[in-house]
Amino acid sequence: MGSTKFGNFDEFCRDTTLPICNLVSPTDDQSGPWLGCELRGIPLPDGRFLGNLGSILLCGAAIAVTALLLLRSERKRAAVGRREMQAFLLGYLIISICEIFSIGGFPLDSRARLAFSAVHIGAISATTWMLFLNGIVGYQLMDDGTPLSIGLTLGSGLVFLLGVGYIALDTGFQFTGFWNSSYELPNRNIALYVLYLLLPLLWLVLYLALETVLVLRVLGETRPMIYLASAAVAFAVGQIFNFVVSPYICNGTTGRIDGSLFQTLFTLVSVVLVWLFWSSITEDDWPMDQGTPYP
Repeated sequence: MGSTKFGNFDEFCRDTTLPICNLVSPTDDQSGPWLGCELRGIPLPDGRFLGNLGSILLCGAAIAVTALLLLRSERKRAAVGRREMQAFLLGYLIISICEIFSIGGFPLDSRARLAFSAVHIGAISATTWMLFLNGIVGYQLMDDGTPLSIGLTLGSGLVFLLGVGYIALDTGFQFTGFWNSSYELPNRNIALYVLYLLLPLLWLVLYLALETVLVLRVLGETRPMIYLASAAVAFAVGQIFNFVVSPYICNGTTGRIDGSLFQTLFTLVSVVLVWLFWSSITEDDWPMDQGTPYP
């Protein structure tokens, strides 16, 4: 077990800015025990820093855009999966709000930052799960927009939010001491590694697979795939900036910005493209093959 990097966060936290790093750092200093480029951003009085102004501004834009998409979704009353898509957007809204205080480097009490970081992690897990459920909705295994469908989407999303959020809170605040080993290099926390990094990636891949089959096999169309493929590419580019390119950006700008800024930007672009994809496949003018059931 000592030779595997599975569950370790030290190298991630050394190279980029993630909410988990606030939870597994044994100090109030966000740089933690890892010897990487420290994101400083803009200096403030009293030796404080506004670490990630770009991400803060982009999160503000994401909140405004998400509110607009929620309103636009409300107007599409006949659209399949309208409430379920709104549930996904609400999850992304929570992520964007928490991100301002978790990785935005906003001057904040350390305990408040831990709380926002924990909710941020729980919201990522819940939101990607609800996006996966959106992929199932189109197959009409149950009627969309019904109390049962909405209840299952929001209820299961809430389970992820509270469950993963509690593990994150317990890690950061040491309620039980069960996760205290996360504070020691290599900062291993297998539960959050799976629930925060691996499972969300799985939900995203399954969503892409489900929607690809739905569009190509059921609708018999290719145009909506432009939106879906572009969303996947945008999300992947954001992750490359965050996990691969980030240390080069941070070192090149002497800690003013890092890859998390671009991750925030490209994730926003990806969410907008996912919404456009959903909107395009719920139009009423798609030519349907005879005998092909479509919700």
